[in-house]
Amino acid sequence: MQKTSTETTHSPAVGIAINNIQTLFVGILKVWTIPIVLMLSIASGFTTFYGLSHFILPWIALVITIAIQSIVVICSLEMAGIHFKANRSRYISVLLSLFIALMASISFSYFKFYEISQKDNIHINRLNELRQNSKNYITQVLSIKQKILTQHRTELEKASHEASQAYFGTHPELVLAYRNQVGKGPYWKHYNAIYQQKKQASEQLKTEFSELDKNIKSLQVNLADLDISKDSKATYSKFLSSFRELQFTANQLTSQFSLSLPEAPLLQTYKQFSAGISPTLAMWSNFSLFAFICAAMVDFFTVLLSYRLEFTAPGPLTAEEEELVFDCLRQFSQFRINENDELEMIIEKSELEKARNYSDWSRMFAVGLLLSRGFLRKKDHRTVEFAPNLYPLIAEKMSAKIKKLRAEAAAKKMVDPHG
Repeated sequence: MQKTSTETTHSPAVGIAINNIQTLFVGILKVWTIPIVLMLSIASGFTTFYGLSHFILPWIALVITIAIQSIVVICSLEMAGIHFKANRSRYISVLLSLFIALMASISFSYFKFYEISQKDNIHINRLNELRQNSKNYITQVLSIKQKILTQHRTELEKASHEASQAYFGTHPELVLAYRNQVGKGPYWKHYNAIYQQKKQASEQLKTEFSELDKNIKSLQVNLADLDISKDSKATYSKFLSSFRELQFTANQLTSQFSLSLPEAPLLQTYKQFSAGISPTLAMWSNFSLFAFICAAMVDFFTVLLSYRLEFTAPGPLTAEEEELVFDCLRQFSQFRINENDELEMIIEKSELEKARNYSDWSRMFAVGLLLSRGFLRKKDHRTVEFAPNLYPLIAEKMSAKIKKLRAEAAAKKMVDPHG
């Protein structure tokens, strides 16, 4: 029996402690939600301002950004305190304002997240463009090189064949006196000199082509270094230098052999190659789902936390207002728990009150006061529901009323113990 009595004694204390801890934790979370909403709004405002400032003056972009973020937070808070059935026009106007503000915020925030998400891709695309242009130009140069080599090989083989024919006396241009005479005669010396000249020119051409091959190799090495070098400016300068050397050598060869010049691509300057992304409407044509989700996610959490915060009351009630509200609300008789798990009451007169011409001015004044302060939410023309910040107030008043009744009962019992 003693153990049961102890458990009975300590159980309420444990319950009260748990309830206090839970209340404190919920209160801290609710208070902590406020700076989180502000930080999210600032983050969204920064990205919105970044995108907007590329299209209009910065100070105008700042003013518009502040207006957009204010509308998002205010409308989100207001959405938590109104119902569609209560005031359709107000509900639609708030919802439309919130939608327009969100679209503006997400649209201009998209540019910043697009820049972040596409930065590496744009660098890779620029590098691939350089590679493709260089590859196409090298292909043209090698094609010209192959044409020159084929031409020289053909001419050298022809000169060697004519020298051999002159040696054996079978050359078609030999006069009859020298036909079929084997040996190094004057005709052979003539054609052999042509052959030696062609051979020497071929050797000289190989030397020139080795320089061309060296330039091609240098260009390819510098191009590969662009992707791994830390000093991109110096590497890009080497790349342009090697490309100009290759172009100069190729132009010399083509002019020497009366061939058409290879079409050199117009390469980017280093400023163009390393430039960041400037927000343009063209970014929407190359739509990035990841960037859009990131931009929308920040505003989504801002709206969600602002809505859940439900911090619509502009200020607390005074002690006199609390007494007035408590007494007037007690005059209502039709209460129920609605689908939102909130206490709901009907503010219209009952049939009996209408029959008696009951004046409900005082209690309707209390309802209007609580609605204006955000302690009540209007659901339709005849019902309102309690806001979360009204419950502690009513609980405090009910607790004080119960304590007062108990004290009065105890005092009465002491005065008349047999009553």
